[in-house]
Amino acid sequence: MRSPALAAALLAVGALTACSVDAKNAEPQHKTFPLPGKTLDVRAHGTPTDLVAADREDIEVTRWFDAKVGSKKQLRWKLDSDTLDLEAGCTGLALCDARFRVEVPRELAVLRDGRPTKLRGER
Repeated sequence: MRSPALAAALLAVGALTACSVDAKNAEPQHKTFPLPGKTLDVRAHGTPTDLVAADREDIEVTRWFDAKVGSKKQLRWKLDSDTLDLEAGCTGLALCDARFRVEVPRELAVLRDGRPTKLRGER
């Protein structure tokens, strides 16, 4: 036999999962950063992130983030020395989705979480 509290909690979780969130539908936000030097280490903490070589002289980050009302958001994008720290998530009984796109100059060496990576160049 289930307790009324457990039944209510299961109903609430079911209601939340029935509501979908999708970063593809979110309004994009943009932020630019100056070049840190010859190398950039992108740390996105598991959030899907496209790294793109482009004809530019700075770094541009685009973030798509979608969350249900009541979700406690954890959003951060900052450049500290040669590390670009990106976070987009939510905590608690929350539903959210996020993704990033990071455009960098073609000549910049890019690491993903400290490891070399290949960029998908756009021409």
